[in-house]
Amino acid sequence: MRTLTIVTFSVVVWLFPGIGRAAIVPGPMADLQIQLSRMSLRAPGHVAMEVQDLSTGITSSVNPSASMPAASTIKIPVMVEVFRQLALQNFDLNKTLTLTQGDKDWGSGSLSAQPSGRLYSVSQLLTAMITVSDNTATNMLIRLVGRSNINTEMTSLGLEHTKLSDYIRSSGNSIRRALRTSPADMVALLTAMAHERLIDAWSSRQMIVILSGQRHNGLLPAPLPAGLAIAHKTGTLHDTLNDVGIVYADSEPYVIAVMTTNLPTLSSGRRFIRSVSKVAYDALQRFGTWKLSNDSLLQEQQIVTPPPSSTPLWDQAVPQPEATPPDDSQ
Repeated sequence: MRTLTIVTFSVVVWLFPGIGRAAIVPGPMADLQIQLSRMSLRAPGHVAMEVQDLSTGITSSVNPSASMPAASTIKIPVMVEVFRQLALQNFDLNKTLTLTQGDKDWGSGSLSAQPSGRLYSVSQLLTAMITVSDNTATNMLIRLVGRSNINTEMTSLGLEHTKLSDYIRSSGNSIRRALRTSPADMVALLTAMAHERLIDAWSSRQMIVILSGQRHNGLLPAPLPAGLAIAHKTGTLHDTLNDVGIVYADSEPYVIAVMTTNLPTLSSGRRFIRSVSKVAYDALQRFGTWKLSNDSLLQEQQIVTPPPSSTPLWDQAVPQPEATPPDDSQ
């Protein structure tokens, strides 16, 4: 018997910036809340999601604080800690790490097939970790910055459910327990990044550049207009699909995190995430129009969120996978 998803109506009331009283979530964002809640009741497996408008901070969500298997979305916290230590000048992007046998994980990426002893720069590993979701590159960076430091930094940022209890070991089921996060945690990280407040402005911009190079684009981006800038990270296990990211929609940029687990099939999770992505995009487009005639209600403090730059500030050769990865995995 499929377990019924418990729906949390977390944004029935919103405290708008500049308004010292509670107000009902407005127009299209209220409609989005209803749509997400209805979709969750028909969802495969267990689902959790959050969508946040970047200009107002208004959020619609279902089970946003649910602890979920993070899969490869945990690589965003790893990247954050790398950039934190870069800011501390513990090392620079050109620092090289030696591939060891203990780093290797065959679950995703091609570095595991390379001979031990080969050298890779931090910038190469960052790019491989995010854009092709290379597990071995991730393990090398975890070894560099320290797993306990990653967890400490996530706690210091106020993330309640994000935990890295081991290196990336994709064999067996322990990875479900070892890598945990929630939509609320991912949205908090990505929102700070979009506002260029995660570590510092330069670090935020560079992390967005890397996320914008994502090559697994079969989930959140699939139903959206071609050419739309999206900085995101996917995650896949045998019964889990996740995608979290910043969507630079012209009229209304937003952050979205959709997580699914205990899926009967990955295809069912794929369809669900794509459906949520389309519903969220349409709602935020309507919200952008709605705001034009409701400024007096919102009294918002507009924050400009620039789209990602097309190139990073460093120039390093990126380790390439042996074949083009499928769009909807890892």
